[in-house]
Amino acid sequence: MNVPFVDLRAQHDELRAELEQAFRSALDESAFIGGPRVTSFEEAFAQFCGADHAIGVASGTDALELALRAAGIVPGDIVLTVPNTFIATVESFHQLGAQPRFIDIEPATYNMDTAKLATYLAEQCARDRAGVLREKASGARVAAVIPVHLYGMCADMNPILAQAAEYGIEIIEDACQAHGAEYQLSDGRTVKAGTMGRAGAFSFYPGKNLGALGEAGAIVTNDAALNEEVRLLRAHGERERYVHDSPDGVNARLDAVQAAFLEIKLKRLADWNACRQRAAAWYQEDLAGSGLQLPVVPAGRTHVFHLYVVRVPNREPVRAALASQGVNTALHYPIPIHLQQAFRYLELGVGSFPESERAAREIVSLPMFPHITREQVAYTAARLREAVA
Repeated sequence: MNVPFVDLRAQHDELRAELEQAFRSALDESAFIGGPRVTSFEEAFAQFCGADHAIGVASGTDALELALRAAGIVPGDIVLTVPNTFIATVESFHQLGAQPRFIDIEPATYNMDTAKLATYLAEQCARDRAGVLREKASGARVAAVIPVHLYGMCADMNPILAQAAEYGIEIIEDACQAHGAEYQLSDGRTVKAGTMGRAGAFSFYPGKNLGALGEAGAIVTNDAALNEEVRLLRAHGERERYVHDSPDGVNARLDAVQAAFLEIKLKRLADWNACRQRAAAWYQEDLAGSGLQLPVVPAGRTHVFHLYVVRVPNREPVRAALASQGVNTALHYPIPIHLQQAFRYLELGVGSFPESERAAREIVSLPMFPHITREQVAYTAARLREAVA
């Protein structure tokens, strides 16, 4: 049996007639930038997330960068995030001239360790005379934290929200892998990923739970001022045609045809997430007692399983054995950000963030997509058990 890591063809076959009609309509209308198709998707996605506003942009990286820019992040600021993430999380503020400080991850969820965040804020930071939080060693302003809702499950947001409020720092959620994931707040309300901080950033890269047929992204927020600022920035600082109010604008608009595709797929997202959760339950059943560390879902959270990630001893021989049996796997992520060549200038060597480094050595992403079958999961699990043994 051949088990692909992801099968986008099956997803698009389900919607082929609707997608083709949307493309034909776009050709007939010849309106490709902005317009009613983008507005319609933005309204639908905001409603899905339970947010007041959604702003379509060109990619998830643009979503992060524009949200941070609109939240007031400036050169020299410190932004806190995790090393176990895709590089775009850090690119987004590095390009603004801000500097990263990494918080290690929890070994069970792979998300930010909130106890380590609390330790950094309490021990390495202090308020200046104006009440601004600054890092003691550098004197730089600690401006924001980016919790990454990795693999399809929210980071533990209640402590992060409390710490951010106490120290006066912004929260920009990286929800690029968590479309529809839910979290129960300390007041008992259950909310969706992306709606708990000042803003949330989403990627619609084709393989995501909600994926475009190309690059696309969005920002969601309940902050009216941030909404207006992002809308200004994404289109050359332009409030009306050829009238530019900001010199900091960029070209980061969402294509109308991608918005049309996304709105069609958004109607299936809840069902597709449920299919992913069903497949994850099959994996949990088939791999129980295998000795592998399987995904955990703490109380008060739902996991939408963008990825199904396990820890595997002797990973490379195991992956090779799986590949020889037709099972395709992936690594998310094999090198933590602080050990990437791009960020060697930070001089953070091996051992700086041990949990992120251990995860990078051991994790494997198994095949996961809405249309995966019971037989494909059973075959994958059986071959994995054999390979580990």
